[in-house]
Amino acid sequence: MRAVVQRVASARVTVEGAVTGEIGPGLLVLLGVGREDTSEDVAWLAAKVAALRIFEDKTGRMNRAVTETGGGILVVSQFTLFASTRKGTRPSFNDAAPPDHAIPLYEEFNRLAAAALGRPVQTGRFGARMDVALVNDGPVTILVDSKDRE
Repeated sequence: MRAVVQRVASARVTVEGAVTGEIGPGLLVLLGVGREDTSEDVAWLAAKVAALRIFEDKTGRMNRAVTETGGGILVVSQFTLFASTRKGTRPSFNDAAPPDHAIPLYEEFNRLAAAALGRPVQTGRFGARMDVALVNDGPVTILVDSKDRE
């Protein structure tokens, strides 16, 4: 499972012109589910994202997690995080999980992230064509992969 985590001043996702999720300061999480991912990957990644200390403390050091700041989390599914460009110039998405495997893990991630945050997370719509707007704060962008455990 892969996540691109962006510290944002604000973020919003719309589907067919309707807002499906919106936050002020917090984290925008672009989430990709791979074919080999399990609930163990979900649990590790959700805990890791919620605990990332990428918000500034009083001294200006990145030392606080979103759970400490009162910020929100917006989760947007993004199978393209599993793109392979090994051959040619057209990406292959063979490593991305099919919807019947990915949807339950995506929903589980949202539940666990909400539990860590102490309130619901905002989301896009799985499988939909979405427009994502954000104001990256910093900018701060972190890549996290459950298989690397970094």
